[in-house]
Amino acid sequence: MFHDALMRLGSPRANQTQRPVRVVGYRVEDKQYWLATNRFDLPATDIALIYKLCWEIEKFFGWWKQHLNVYPLIARSSYGFMVQVLGGLITCLLLAIYCHNHFQERVSINRVRELRINIQNEARIVNIQTPELQQQKDYASAKT
Repeated sequence: MFHDALMRLGSPRANQTQRPVRVVGYRVEDKQYWLATNRFDLPATDIALIYKLCWEIEKFFGWWKQHLNVYPLIARSSYGFMVQVLGGLITCLLLAIYCHNHFQERVSINRVRELRINIQNEARIVNIQTPELQQQKDYASAKT
């Protein structure tokens, strides 16, 4: 921590905040971070830690979107959220294992796209064959 003060943000005659905010400054690995908050009840170290944890969550969701190519979260409850997150992580781990075992490489978006196209093509083949198989079964059962 190198700074903890109450300040009014903005220019005095233009767009200055009406109420003061708490400005906390801290360093992590030679980088300076400045936070403006309305939390006056917490020590500055706790505010810095909360921001750091929030940033870790943001990095996780950045990774989530980039590597899993997911749609926005659809869950409306904490349980649904956990199901969606764990489902995505399990999918990612299964893809990593599959890519490692079959291609000796890490998961890449190109490999995931290739796998998705292969699965879609196989599903189309199954859908095309299914009516024919059903007709054969119906014909065989009609004979008996």
